[in-house]
Amino acid sequence: MVISHLDHLVLTVQDAGAACHFYATVLGMEVVTYSNGRKALRFGDQKINLHEAGREPEPKAARPTAGAADLCFITETPLEQVLGELKEHRVPVLSGIVERTGAVCRIRSVYLRDPDQNLIELSNYLEHLPARLI
Repeated sequence: MVISHLDHLVLTVQDAGAACHFYATVLGMEVVTYSNGRKALRFGDQKINLHEAGREPEPKAARPTAGAADLCFITETPLEQVLGELKEHRVPVLSGIVERTGAVCRIRSVYLRDPDQNLIELSNYLEHLPARLI
């Protein structure tokens, strides 16, 4: 078996509306509605499906919990500008700018939390990568 990429992931949230507002307003993701009025967040070629805690459709994770995720998003926006935008939205920054190791190369990152207290890492690649790796 060869896995090529992640299509979507599921994030358990307390309030899908609050999550949609944060991810759309602060992070610029597109809110989409799919089967049975469920909400998802689209960015690039991926999406995050939102499941409200206590109302998760089957099948679901064994222990779905709001606030248990740790997600890293790559942004083309320079982190200095990202910090300015976070400040405009009054989003507290936990840590930044720090160097980390990403999936394909070194990255620079800032950290914050979403409304459910999930850890969100926003990062820039530190190296030029071939298009097939991005």
